[in-house]
Formats: sequence, C-alpha cells, structure tokens
Amino acid sequence: SNRAWEAKLRRAVPHPRLKSTHQATTPAPRSMPDRAQIPPHPDARNPVESEPTIVSNPSSPAPTQHTHAPASPRPARPRQTPRSKVQTLYPPTPLASNLTSRHTRAAAAPLRLSSAAEAPRAAMAGPEQRVVAVIMVGGPTKGTRFRPLSLNVPKPLFPLAGQPMVHHHISACRRIPNLAQIYLIGFYEEREFALYVSSISNELRIPVRYLREDKPRGSAGGLYSFRDYIMEDSPAHIVLLNCDVCSSFPLPDMLEAHKKYGGMGTLLVNKVSAESANQFGELVADPETNELLHYTEKPETFVSDLINCGVYIFTPKILIAIEDVLKQKKDRANLRRVSSFEALQSATKAIPADYVRLDQDILSPLAGKKELYTYQTLDFWEQIKTPGMSLRCSGLYLSQFRHTSPHLLASGDGKKGATIVGDVYIHPSAKVHLTAKIGPNVSISANARIGAGARLISCIILDDVEIMENAVVIHSIVGWKSTVGKWSRVQGEGDHNAKLGITILGKTLPR
Repeated sequence: SNRAWEAKLRRAVPHPRLKSTHQATTPAPRSMPDRAQIPPHPDARNPVESEPTIVSNPSSPAPTQHTHAPASPRPARPRQTPRSKVQTLYPPTPLASNLTSRHTRAAAAPLRLSSAAEAPRAAMAGPEQRVVAVIMVGGPTKGTRFRPLSLNVPKPLFPLAGQPMVHHHISACRRIPNLAQIYLIGFYEEREFALYVSSISNELRIPVRYLREDKPRGSAGGLYSFRDYIMEDSPAHIVLLNCDVCSSFPLPDMLEAHKKYGGMGTLLVNKVSAESANQFGELVADPETNELLHYTEKPETFVSDLINCGVYIFTPKILIAIEDVLKQKKDRANLRRVSSFEALQSATKAIPADYVRLDQDILSPLAGKKELYTYQTLDFWEQIKTPGMSLRCSGLYLSQFRHTSPHLLASGDGKKGATIVGDVYIHPSAKVHLTAKIGPNVSISANARIGAGARLISCIILDDVEIMENAVVIHSIVGWKSTVGKWSRVQGEGDHNAKLGITILGKTLPR
C-alpha cells in the first residue's frame, strides 16, 4: 500500500531536520547547497528518465527543484496527475498559490515601453512598420478668434463641407499604410468628444481615442505626456497634425519621402507670399537634399517664403529629444532659484518648466543637424483662425470631393431638384425647395429648410436653420436654429481674412 511505501522511504531517507549519520554522509546537491533536502514523492521516476519539476509551496519563500530517486525497487505507480496541471511559478509572489500558468506567463512577459529612451527599440519590433497618428485639437481657452461659433461647439467639431473639421484629418490619416491607431489630444472635456469618437471609430473601422491633458503643456509637451499610449503599438513612425489647418494632407507620399530621408522628422511645407510669410513659421531648406537648415517662428523680418504647415512625421526619437529639452528646462529652473532676481524674473514670464513648444524648443535647435527634412505640398493649404477662413476652407474641401468623394456633392437642374451651381453639400435630412438656387461653395447641414426662390452663395447653413422665401445669403455662416425671413438679405464682406464677424448665431431676422 502507499502508506507502507511511505514508511519505508522515511526509513531510507531521513527527514532533513533529524541529525543522523545517514544525513551527514549524504550531502545536498551542489546546485542547491543551502536548501533542505525533501523526501521524494512515491511517484517519482528514475533521475535519468525524469525531468525536473518546479513545485509550488505557499509556505516556502521560493520554489525548489528535486530529482531524487527511491532507495529501493518501486512497485507499480498509481495513476499520475497530468503534467499540464502542475503549477509552475516564476517569479514567486505572496499570492503564488492562487495564480494560473496564464497569469504566470503574463507576469514574466517584458513590460511595454514606459520611457522615451526605449522608444526606438520598440519601434523596430515587427515587420509591418506600424504608424500612429496624433491630432492636436487644443482646448476651450484656444480658438478665441473663432468665436462666437466656438462657444456652441468645440472648434474641431465645427462642420466644414458638411463634416467636422477634424474629420478631414482623420480621413486623411486613414489612407496611411499600416495605421494602428489615431489619438486626439487636447484639454476639452471628454464628454464633448465621446459621441463623435465612438461614431467615427465605427464608421472608419479604425481605433480613434481622445486623450485629455490635465493642463496645457505645449504641442511637444502634450505629445510627450502621453508617450506610453502613443508607443503602445510600438510604431515606427508618428504622424502629428494640428487641427486648425486645412489641406489635402498628402500623408502617404510624405511618409515615403520621410523613410528615404532617414532623419528624425519631416515637415510639410508650402510657399506663400512674402507679405504673409511672417504670420507663420518660416524656414530655410537645402534645395538638393531638402534638409531643414534654419527655422524661426513668426520673425519680424522676412526670412523665407517657405512656411511650416503644421503637419509632421517623426520617428520615436522625437520623444527622446523632448525628454532632453524637459531636463534642460528643469535644470535651468533649479539654477534660477539660487538668485532671487532670477527667480522673480522667471516668475513674471510664467512659462512652466514642463511646457515644451515644438517649433521653438525642438525644431529650431535641431535645424541644420541632419535630423529634420521638408516635404513641399503643391496642393491647397490654409490655416483656420477666423470664421471667415472656415468659409474658404469649406469651399476647398468641397472642390476636393470631386476627386475623393463625388457622392457627397449635390446635383440638380431645377426640374427634379433645386438648381445646383458648382460644389454644394446638402445633408440628406435637409429640405430644399425646387425653385431655390444653391451654390457655389454652399454647405447645408441637418434639418435645414430652404424656401422657394431662396439664393445661397458661399455660405454655411448649420443645423435646424430656416431660410424663408426669396431670402438671399452670401458670404455668411447662419448659426444653429436661426431664421432668415422672407425677402431678407444677409451678405458678408467676402474677405476671408477679415476679423469682423459674418456669423448669425441663433438670431431671427424680421419676416
């Protein structure tokens, strides 16, 4: 019986706590000189035939390995427990007895990237060369020049050509090969983006996630603060876009050029007039290699007609560069505390040590070091700062729909529908009278009602607006739930750069 064999084995191999002559003449294995020798189980096989097994013991500090054989011939072994049920624990933990082998493998797996210094190593993992896109959407304290429209809806969600402003960026990112995820970074409340992020993820079938900053950290500081999320998929390239720009976004071609350059980053650039260049970041590039040689943000004197478009492609090394700048800023802040005058002077500037600007703190110092290159776009590009510019950008996106999404453009000759002139978007739920004449450059949103004989030119009609009979709207944005009465005329200046308002926000004109 099993009890009889256990008694014989105890007599053959004494317990390690018993001080006997047999124990003194039987040394412990060399691999474990300090551990006690435990009697083998009756099911143990010959050491030549068996493999070592790690047995978990909740009361012991660490698992112990045993390869002992019985001292006398063994009888037929009872049925043995399958090896798949033996619990293997490494490394040991206080709750080791409650873990399964699946949890053990997860505990032993390497940790994900948690610092910028490890980013390049993680980015090279995998043959697919994954790409992550990041769109900086800002926050409610920004975009004050876009008021009063930004008072009702976040600026990134304001409709251009019938779609939210940020939707055009996301659609462009979707064309990038091996795109793993899209992140929206800003300091709006999560609830303001929750519905849109959920719907766009389902529509485009690609993960889109909104990450909220606890405070403004600058364009580079915000990117660095979410480095763990960005490096979650071990991307080889990071596409960074500002939300307040309008462009065709040639991201696939730009990515190919970036790979050929072999640098840390590539900037999308464009040529503008010398009179307007000082409103943007001006740069100088090598005409042969396209290397960025010099960069300055909004200079007082003319430097170049080549400007920064706010669209970038970086390798994960950019996170290391941002980390170095953060360390330098913190070191300088500590040195300023030594002098009371320096401390007072730095306090008046009110620039936090963790605030890092991409243009001034990263691009300017790296220019001319064979790390940054440029890619010039020959297509349209505009910066969206005022409501007037949103009119122009809406028209640019409508013209792009001819090639990318012709099904979104309306058509009509006045017989089966209203007369359509040029590029026009009409939401399916909007109602337009047969005698109305719409276009060019008109966007009509959901549940809008356009009356008989109405004439619309270069305007954006938002949700639930009513344009009554024979009304005329030109160069204007008619706000949500507004009403334009019969025979009324609403006409803006037509200057897209004008700061004067051309918006009707929630107002009803006389009927």
